[in-house]
Amino acid sequence: MIIIFKKSRYLFNIKDIIYNIQNTLLFLMLLAVAVLQFGEVILRYILHTSLMGIEEILIFPTIWLFFLGSANASLEHTQINAKVIELFLKPPKMIKIYKIIVAVLCFIIDCWMTYWAYKYFQYSIRIHRLSGFFYIPLVYAEVAVFIGLLLMGIYTFLEIIYYFKGFMHEFNLAGTPHL
Repeated sequence: MIIIFKKSRYLFNIKDIIYNIQNTLLFLMLLAVAVLQFGEVILRYILHTSLMGIEEILIFPTIWLFFLGSANASLEHTQINAKVIELFLKPPKMIKIYKIIVAVLCFIIDCWMTYWAYKYFQYSIRIHRLSGFFYIPLVYAEVAVFIGLLLMGIYTFLEIIYYFKGFMHEFNLAGTPHL
């Protein structure tokens, strides 16, 4: 993925900034979940008491952790996938075309899901639901769906560009010398 950004220093810096923010948020959410769970275990099993509403608080970092983690996996190409069809495709050109088709289909599906996540985000703002115990606006958790899918869409679009450029250059279709 980094190859896409090498020609433009500006895009490379934006990618680094987004990547660092995303990883920092992932770390903070993971830390929050771990600390809250650890605190609940200590309170419940050692002190034989409970902190009211801790499960409610856990919802927020957990949802953010899930969607930012999914976006991070999309950026790093570490998401789970089954490459069964690639086993049957022998020519390298067919494998490249297959990867482009899969990335385009993923992008289309992600755009569709992001659209509905945005509609849900608008609905959440309009309804202004609150959590049961602490009265925290649930939109703070629900916006994670939209942001996570939006980031996945951006990363999938960049993946399409990467595969397409690789296809064009590898098979000398861009009019440049074969490297």
